[in-house]
Amino acid sequence: MKYLHTMIRVHDLDATLRFFCEGVGLRETRRMENEKGRYTLVFLAADESPDAEIELTWNWPPEDGTPAEDYGSARNFGHLAFRVGDIYAVCDRLQSMGYTIHRPPRDGHMAFVRSPDLISVELLQEGHLPPAEPWASMPNTGTW
Repeated sequence: MKYLHTMIRVHDLDATLRFFCEGVGLRETRRMENEKGRYTLVFLAADESPDAEIELTWNWPPEDGTPAEDYGSARNFGHLAFRVGDIYAVCDRLQSMGYTIHRPPRDGHMAFVRSPDLISVELLQEGHLPPAEPWASMPNTGTW
């Protein structure tokens, strides 16, 4: 058996790609547009684990002008986890892009942030970094 991917439905494909590619550091591996089914699939992977992918599924808005489907808060999903080389740099980058670090890396090892589609993303430091400010003093915020 081989793990293939985790699929998440997204509300705004561009915003989600910005989060996962520019913020987290994944890259797009392939894309499929299905006009008949009215959806786009985009696959993302980390360079260090190219076979473990995230499939972003974006269902196009209805042609009749009705609102797009609301997928809810997505808290029943759990989370995606990524090992990173410098958790402080990744959190700095995401924070500078306007994302809230809901569980800051106070211990130099673990942080949680949520994507534009409210998917919880766990960042785990490869090894441990010593606690550093401003992260060591930051409280948790919201849900993660």
